[in-house]
Amino acid sequence: MASRRAEKLLERMRKSKSGWTSQDLVRLYRGFGFDIRNGSRHDVVSHPDYPSLRQTLPRRLKDSTPYVSEAIKMIDNME
Repeated sequence: MASRRAEKLLERMRKSKSGWTSQDLVRLYRGFGFDIRNGSRHDVVSHPDYPSLRQTLPRRLKDSTPYVSEAIKMIDNME
């Protein structure tokens, strides 16, 4: 079950995929129950109930668009 804040953040990301930070994506993923494992330069995002849903997320985003698109796709596949 997603938090209300995460659902609102997801809706805002659906409207505009650019201009987001990696912290925004981490907040989104955690709101939908994903685990974040810290690496040296990237974080690994996975869901405990859906092991096939996995994403590598850089800590510094130059262009957030592909990562936001992938996050939306992963959440849609989960639901």
